[in-house]
Amino acid sequence: MTHDYPSAPVQAGHSEPVPRRVRAVLGGRTVFDTTNARYVWEWPFYPQYYIPLADIDAALLVDEDREQHLRHGVARRHGLPGKPGAAHVFSDGLVKFDWDALDSWFEEDEEIFVHPRNPYTRVDALRSTRTVRVELDGVVLAESSSPVMVFETGLPTRYYLNRTEVDFAHLVPSSTETACPYKGRTTGYWSVRTGSGVHPDLAWCYDFPTRQLLPIAGMVAFYNEKVDIFVDGVELERPATHFS
Repeated sequence: MTHDYPSAPVQAGHSEPVPRRVRAVLGGRTVFDTTNARYVWEWPFYPQYYIPLADIDAALLVDEDREQHLRHGVARRHGLPGKPGAAHVFSDGLVKFDWDALDSWFEEDEEIFVHPRNPYTRVDALRSTRTVRVELDGVVLAESSSPVMVFETGLPTRYYLNRTEVDFAHLVPSSTETACPYKGRTTGYWSVRTGSGVHPDLAWCYDFPTRQLLPIAGMVAFYNEKVDIFVDGVELERPATHFS
């Protein structure tokens, strides 16, 4: 399928050294602290961290005596306190941790979320005066001539609109919360109600984004994959992504 934005630049199986110090914490205790991690792309969109066994607190790893054949190779499954199956130790001395099994991850001294930041991904938030209109089932949900456009490698452009330009009469607050390694944690999510029913979790905002994405603070975006977006009067084709 063709699309109007850059594809992910690497393929699954690619690996590179990580130039950043990487740490993770569980229950207030540092599980590992390394400057020798590796990026391993298990799929093209972003990498995982693989950590040298020598840089892990060995007292926390519990060998579960179970061998598994994974994409990176043969591994023995290990647990952490209260977290069975949290890690896989490969025969080359690298260890992959289940991201959600650890309380916090850090690159240098900044907490990161969801997965490592892809060194080949660029995320830019640019102000624009192009007119953006968002519709669903023929209902206008938002319209703005002062959007902030977020360009992220491997994803369609996201259009962030001022709250005053969003018709909240059609939005239903949701308890959903998501996180992004580039933007931070969402502070609001909304479903959309139209004549055909309620469409879950189509819009979101970041009131306190990372400093790199400060222009989107407090603004609202919609999934291009699930609504109809018009830019300068031209309807965009709905993209097909893993968010579709």
